[in-house]
Amino acid sequence: MKADVAQRPRHDDDADESPKDALGQTLDEARMVLPGVQALFGFQLIAVFSDGFGRLLSEAEQTLHLAAIALVTIAIALVMTPAAYHRQVDPRRATPAFIRLASRFVSGAMLPLAAAISIDLDLVSRVITGSAPIGAAIGVVAFALFLALWFAFPRWRKAHPRVDDR
Repeated sequence: MKADVAQRPRHDDDADESPKDALGQTLDEARMVLPGVQALFGFQLIAVFSDGFGRLLSEAEQTLHLAAIALVTIAIALVMTPAAYHRQVDPRRATPAFIRLASRFVSGAMLPLAAAISIDLDLVSRVITGSAPIGAAIGVVAFALFLALWFAFPRWRKAHPRVDDR
């Protein structure tokens, strides 16, 4: 048991952080993500009603945009779920189980958000360049960047802590 504890990096901040503080931090992170996601959702909806939407995008591209809107809707639902759940189920307590659940919902929102942004970037790139392959390439690169920075990098840093991170 002692060897297991010694292998895990110890963060003094973690030991000092109360469940209430951890919950506040998790909900603050959700509050920081939500306005951006909502703004993206608004722009996606406005695009559908613009004159160029039907003229510049094929039916298949319009369907892709609808998929991106659906993905942003999923991201919004995931980001907002911890606050709604906490308010209704146990508003006066900050439990470690809820903090883990809330963190998973907020983290889970990042994948559909990354996909939605990448799809819309693909579509915008197609309109600007007039090339579906270039648009697709830009969208794929953006998606890979999101996956690398939002998922791979944090997991790598957690597995490889630096001495000054302890």
